[in-house]
Amino acid sequence: MVVVTVLGLLVVDRLRRPGPRPLFQLPVACGETWRLSTYPGHDDFDVDLFPTEGEAWGRPVLAAAGGTVVESGINGALGGRNPAHPQGPKGRGGGYWVKIDHGDRWETQYLHMLEPPLVGVGDDVAAGQQIGKVGSTGDSGAPHLHYEQRRAREKTEASFGGERSGITTDDHEYTVERTSRNCGS
Repeated sequence: MVVVTVLGLLVVDRLRRPGPRPLFQLPVACGETWRLSTYPGHDDFDVDLFPTEGEAWGRPVLAAAGGTVVESGINGALGGRNPAHPQGPKGRGGGYWVKIDHGDRWETQYLHMLEPPLVGVGDDVAAGQQIGKVGSTGDSGAPHLHYEQRRAREKTEASFGGERSGITTDDHEYTVERTSRNCGS
């Protein structure tokens, strides 16, 4: 009976319509301008973020909106890229990563972080809270933050401060610049 109840709850959740999109912000420090990019084979709606000024290694990765951490740790294999060995061996997958559930069937994912995340499964996080540092773990060629927004488990075009990111398709390489308004409350 317990198994049937749990399965029933999972089916009902999957049929439930997503609520309105949270007011996500860029997952980087307030006032910084970052280049958002994609390339062929990257998957539609996947966003790679690179700072327009200064070094990427170790920059704070911030929660794009408040929520609860549902995944935290290692996705795939880390590899050996770090500030001391930037050309070290690549790993597999997302490396150090975090997934946050924002409620109403909205989630965000943050991949390739430098070191173990600063948050763990079950932690409640606030918008703008630091959850990790930019790195190049996993299948990554350079230090950056790989970011995704998901609606009902499906990737969707990221939106920051209510404005669409402009990263929609992976049919060609392109970039846009956005300035973070992830300034806390």
